[in-house]
Amino acid sequence: MELRTYQNDAIAKLRSSLAAGHKRPVIQAPTGSGKTVIAAALVQMARAKGNRVLFCVPAIELIDQTVERFARNGIHEVGVIQANHEMTDYRQPVQVCSVQTLSRRDIPMADMVILDEAHVRFKLYERWVDLPQWQKIPFVGLTATPWSKGMGKIFDDLIIGVTMQELIDQGHLSDFRVYAPAHPDLSGVKTVLGDYEIKGLGSAMNKNALVADIVSTWLERGENRPTLCFAVNRLHAKNIQMRFEEAGVSTGYVDAYTEREERKELADKFARGEIKVVCNVGVLTTGVDWDVRCLILARPTRSEILYCQIIGRALRPADGKDHALILDHSDTTLRLGFVTDISHDKLDDGYTSKGKIEKVVPLPKECPKCAFLKPPKTRQCPACGFLAEPVNKIENDAGELLELTRDKKQKSQKFTMIEKISFYSELLCYARSKGYADGWAYWSYKDKFGVAPSIKPMAALECSPATISWIKHRNIAKAKAREKAGLSRQRA
Repeated sequence: MELRTYQNDAIAKLRSSLAAGHKRPVIQAPTGSGKTVIAAALVQMARAKGNRVLFCVPAIELIDQTVERFARNGIHEVGVIQANHEMTDYRQPVQVCSVQTLSRRDIPMADMVILDEAHVRFKLYERWVDLPQWQKIPFVGLTATPWSKGMGKIFDDLIIGVTMQELIDQGHLSDFRVYAPAHPDLSGVKTVLGDYEIKGLGSAMNKNALVADIVSTWLERGENRPTLCFAVNRLHAKNIQMRFEEAGVSTGYVDAYTEREERKELADKFARGEIKVVCNVGVLTTGVDWDVRCLILARPTRSEILYCQIIGRALRPADGKDHALILDHSDTTLRLGFVTDISHDKLDDGYTSKGKIEKVVPLPKECPKCAFLKPPKTRQCPACGFLAEPVNKIENDAGELLELTRDKKQKSQKFTMIEKISFYSELLCYARSKGYADGWAYWSYKDKFGVAPSIKPMAALECSPATISWIKHRNIAKAKAREKAGLSRQRA
């Protein structure tokens, strides 16, 4: 098997990790890096030593796909542990296992375990790695996004083989361009387990104006490219499909209940160009290698993992594809930054504060003329050439806050445009949640920055802890000021 340089490097780092005594390393392998090729190389190395291997996948649809790819790489001694699969054969030295099935059966002994899509957490894994008979057996994780909360409880070493940006620079992934044509109002949507609550999110996103904008934007900017659309729920996805069909665009639909044969037929029609757009609900985020040249993100998320998995579907290179087009109708890129800027160099142990292990992601800015999302600190829009005038640069605004440092010198605290926009948007969300008029946000903004807001807010954002803290301090200060004024009047 001929491996790329970064694939060999990842395997070399794995060997060093195991030699150093780690038994539960995880390899970060971005979408399009050839994760299954790395896995096949590891299986071949194990088989060369006469070792048995268990390869575990989190979804049934990945079973046959893995078996097929192993066969392409010369691995044929394969059995499958998944319900009553036709390839069930415990005598084979390589077993491709469904986690769900494995959790209900006795686990056959092996000399190596490989956990595919290792960011997906299962209680089986937590029990399994602690069993006495498995303590000396290496468990190797593979994932594009090793950032799940608590992964550090299972895995003991993070191996970063290559980054997404490096793959783009080397031509192994497609470059991409992002437009943010709409800004949904998510102010009333609750957050559950770190992401938006689906029922409320579906109601917020399935509004006629937003759905119509998805179709009109694609007709204007989509260039008739083969497109995946990620929706919030089945009702939302069906509504988008119907609107595309009404506009004369052949559109498919897939969700968790779509039969395997129907999915295959849909994939074939998409590959032949008979279907231009496929609307889906959370089932095309992993294991999909379709030729996708445009992606519609109509499912807002706070999850970096889900965000990167979704965008990754459009980044596989293809003949004649100079870039992938991302139409972000969810504000997710403005909220989380470009996927190429998201990275972590440590595993989350479930205890460490997330803020202590996260890197600050530089956020893009929206071109006011064409809605193209520019890289941070880019004045001229690469898409339409619009040049932002430096007249009202944030650094020169009157009334900047001053920080008093320990040496008693005043130090200017600068704020970026996206920070000001986000702060104003959060104030509006807070005001509406408390039943205040929008004027409360106006005056609060002016209290912080010394000037009235002259910026257009994004859709109201849920308040961050920092903004909540600022509001509390402001309320306390105003209460003390009122108390002091009252005492002064009494003395007078």
